[in-house]
Amino acid sequence: MTTTSTPTTLVAEAPPLVADASPLATAHSQLTRAVAHLGYADGLHQMLATPRRETHVAVPLRRDSGETVLFHGFRVQHNVSRGPGKGGLRYHPAVDIDEVRALAMWMTWKCGIVDLPYGGAKGGIGIDPREYSAAELERVTRRYTSEIMPVIGPDTDIMAPDMGTDAQTMAWVMDTYSVNRGFTIPAVVTGKPLAVGGSLGRGTATSAGIVHVTAAALKEADVPLPEVSVAIQGFGKVGGHAASIFADRGARVVAVSDQYGGVRADDGLDVERLQQHVEATGSVVGFDDADPISNAELLALDVDVLVPAALEGVLDESTAPAVRARWVVEGANGPTTARGDQILASNGVVVVPDVLANAGGVVVSYFEWVQANQTYWWSEQEIAEKLARRMSSAYADVSMLARRDGISLRDAALVIGVQRTAEAHETRGLYP
Repeated sequence: MTTTSTPTTLVAEAPPLVADASPLATAHSQLTRAVAHLGYADGLHQMLATPRRETHVAVPLRRDSGETVLFHGFRVQHNVSRGPGKGGLRYHPAVDIDEVRALAMWMTWKCGIVDLPYGGAKGGIGIDPREYSAAELERVTRRYTSEIMPVIGPDTDIMAPDMGTDAQTMAWVMDTYSVNRGFTIPAVVTGKPLAVGGSLGRGTATSAGIVHVTAAALKEADVPLPEVSVAIQGFGKVGGHAASIFADRGARVVAVSDQYGGVRADDGLDVERLQQHVEATGSVVGFDDADPISNAELLALDVDVLVPAALEGVLDESTAPAVRARWVVEGANGPTTARGDQILASNGVVVVPDVLANAGGVVVSYFEWVQANQTYWWSEQEIAEKLARRMSSAYADVSMLARRDGISLRDAALVIGVQRTAEAHETRGLYP
C-alpha cells in the first residue's frame, strides 16, 4: 500500500501594519488596493509586500572633538525581479526601518511605472546632517558604505541622493566602494558630480519630471500651464528647482515654504530672486515683496496646483479637508496618507501620485547608470528629451488605465507598477 502526502507550503508572515498615518501603513494600503484590482492570490501578495533583503548596521562616528557617537543605518532591497535594486540614501533623524521599507517598496513600483530595468531599494541613517561638519559626514558615509558593501554594487543595488544627502555624498560612496574593489566603479551610485561620472540634468531631473506630468494632467483638462497658479511646500532640491521650472514655463508660483515657514505673493513670486535670498539666508522666510505664510496655510491656498515636496504624511485626515487646489502633484514620497487620499478624492481633487510624479529622478539616474556602464556621456539636450518622452509616456499609460477602469491615477499607477513587477517575478519562477 502506498500513501501520498501533500507538500506543506510555508507562507512568510506579512510585515505588520503600523499606525494608519505611517509611510509603511500607507504603502501597504496602496499595495492591497492594487492586488485586489489585479486579483492576485494571497501568496503573491505576501511576496510583493515583503522586502527581499534588509540590512541594519551600526555606524560609529569619531567626531571632530574626539567624542564617539553611534548611529543606526539601514538598507532595504524590496524587490529585484526586474533588475538590481535602485534607491536613494537618506540622512534624517527620523529615519527608521519602517520608513525605509516603505520607501523601498515605492521605488519598486516607481521603476515599474516608468519601465526601468530596476527593482526598488532604499537606505538611510538616523542622523541630522545639519549638526555635523563636512568631515564628520564624510566619515559617517564611508563607514556606512563599508558596512553595507556586501549588498551593494553596480549590478546589485545602486544608490542615489535623497533627503539630507547630495552629489558629494555619492562621490564618497563611490570612492569608498571603488577603493575597496581596487578600481574605479562609477556605476555603483548615481547623482554624482560630473567630475566623477555624473550625468548632465540629474540635479533637476525630479523637478523637471514633476513639471512634465503636471503639464500632461493640465493638457487633459485643456488648461495651459501658463494659466495656472502653483503652491509648493518644500523648497529644497526638489521644490526649489520645480518652482524655477514652473516659473520658466510661465506658471504663476504664488507660494512656497520650507521647514522654517513660507512666503506668499498672489501676483507671483520672483523665483530667481527668491533663490538668491535662500542662498544668502538659508530660508525663504523674510523674502521681500511677499507675505509670510505657514506650511498649514500653504496647503489650504486656493490655487490650481499644489505640490507637496517635503516630508511624508503632510496631507492626512486633518489637513486634506482644507485643500482647495484642483490638482495635487506629489513631489515628495508619501505626502498623502491613505485617509487623506480618500478625502481628496471625495472632494474632487485630482492627485498625481508620487510614484509617477517624482519619477524623473530615477529616470535620469538610469540614464547616468547606462552612461557610466558605457563610459559614454550624452548631451544635456539628449537627456532632457529622453526624460520628457519617458515621463509623458508613463503619464499616458497611467491616465489611460485610470479612465478605462474608472479608478484614480494613484490606483492606476500602482496597478501598472505592481503588475509589471509581478509579471517579472512569475516569469522568472520561484527558486528552488
